[in-house]
Amino acid sequence: MVDRGKRLRKNWNSSWTVLEGGILTFFKDSKHSTGSGLRHPSTLTTPEHTVELRGATLAWASKDKSSKKHVLELKTREGSEFLIQHDSEQIIAAWQKAIADSIGRLGADVPGEEDTESRAEFGSREKLGGGEERRAAAGQVTGSAGSESDSSKVRNKLRKFLQRRPTLQSLRERGYIKDQVFGCSLQMLCERERGTVPRFVLQCIQTVERRGLDIDGLYRVSGNLATIQKLRYKVEHDEHLDLDDGRWEDIHVVTGALKLFFRELPEPLVPFSHFDKFIAAIKMQDPIRRGRCIRDLVFSLPPAHHDTMGVLFRHLCRVIEYKEENRMSVQSVAIVFGPTLLRPASEEGNMAMHMVFQNQVVEHILNQYSYIFPDS
Repeated sequence: MVDRGKRLRKNWNSSWTVLEGGILTFFKDSKHSTGSGLRHPSTLTTPEHTVELRGATLAWASKDKSSKKHVLELKTREGSEFLIQHDSEQIIAAWQKAIADSIGRLGADVPGEEDTESRAEFGSREKLGGGEERRAAAGQVTGSAGSESDSSKVRNKLRKFLQRRPTLQSLRERGYIKDQVFGCSLQMLCERERGTVPRFVLQCIQTVERRGLDIDGLYRVSGNLATIQKLRYKVEHDEHLDLDDGRWEDIHVVTGALKLFFRELPEPLVPFSHFDKFIAAIKMQDPIRRGRCIRDLVFSLPPAHHDTMGVLFRHLCRVIEYKEENRMSVQSVAIVFGPTLLRPASEEGNMAMHMVFQNQVVEHILNQYSYIFPDS
């Protein structure tokens, strides 16, 4: 009904719906579907919507929202709203319980220090999806809960509840919040893991080299986006990641997650401070000077960036060794990774020209790998 605050036209669509790891995913109803039996997300079509349930609210929809029976109203913290309906009361009740429990568990991941009474009042209302009580808590006056005194009491309790929330630092110290992997600075991540190459990068590379080097379009073909996001969620919330789990059987999901990791680095593998230097080096006409300059620039990278680059490019060289099977030449790999591994701090200027040189830098390092990384 609403996409991040923007109201959309209301119309009903059939959908395969998957709830896993606090993420609710809606897939288009496949024309090959049989109408019965469970299907793994990787066998479904591209998802229409992926909804994170953390901070969401769920309630039975009122008659003014829909004339249909058994309709749930889901609202996300980003301001999106969905109506979910099934003709079977038993099935929709099971979904209501599953979604509400998932929202409740996500909220329980970060317990506060509020008193028991406040936690019971506000926590249970959220989990059970009580429409009128929740609207009253938000300050919308309805029915008997709409008296000024009741509204004031609710506001005071809500204010007290919010003021007693623990600080982010205290939650980290107690272990309730796990530091992220995706979107974390490469240097910070390596320091936290006490290494110079992120564990997730090593896991992905080992998995690809063990069972995917001969797959056609390796790194060029996109994996299922919803499954990649589930893998990302698993990485962020579970220290014991098993990439041989059947859910990640499609190697394009693993390569897609690895590319996403590098794409979401706040500072790319080639730091912003080195971008212009690499571009200037690749433009040099003298091949000897060009090769020496790029080697020296790679050597000057911070340890986490230098060692991660060495491991990644050694792996990409192995991918290229199988180019007859996977159809990934040096040029193909450079086109995929150039804009991800090198990007300017500002997007101003001729981006098309930048992309040409970004690809050329990656291509040069691949071709001269043994000269640039002699210790490897």
